[in-house]
Amino acid sequence: MRFSALVLAVALGACAATSEVVGSVTGAEEIPNPFPVARGSAIAPPGSAAAGRGAPPEGRAGAVDFGQWRSADPVAYASAWQSQMQTLVGADRAGARSALQQSGFACEGTGERLDCRIEIMDNQCAYDWYVVAEAGRRDPAAGFDKMCLGARR
Repeated sequence: MRFSALVLAVALGACAATSEVVGSVTGAEEIPNPFPVARGSAIAPPGSAAAGRGAPPEGRAGAVDFGQWRSADPVAYASAWQSQMQTLVGADRAGARSALQQSGFACEGTGERLDCRIEIMDNQCAYDWYVVAEAGRRDPAAGFDKMCLGARR
């Protein structure tokens, strides 16, 4: 009988200790959230304005000939793209901005520097066309990048 009373006392003591630990864990809900919720107050991520742009056509769009960009070899296409942009931008930098914008490019900069690009996702591949013209440089820097997720394309 004494042994049963001793076991019962130890068991009740263990339960009381456990409830204090659980109580302290559940008491954590009273700590204020270090990440306050203010929905709609975050600034837009970079490039979100251009995210709504669609893919450029395959072929000519205004002053720019995009060619068959979906099936093109990126290395060969990038070289042809560089040559085309040197001809377009090198001849008339003032008119190049409007010509590129009419072809779907988002352009930044004025005067000393012109930075135009198209960035899209198409069939799990990211495509990036860019043209950068700076004062003091004879030829603009232009390029084309393609990066696909998952399988090689």
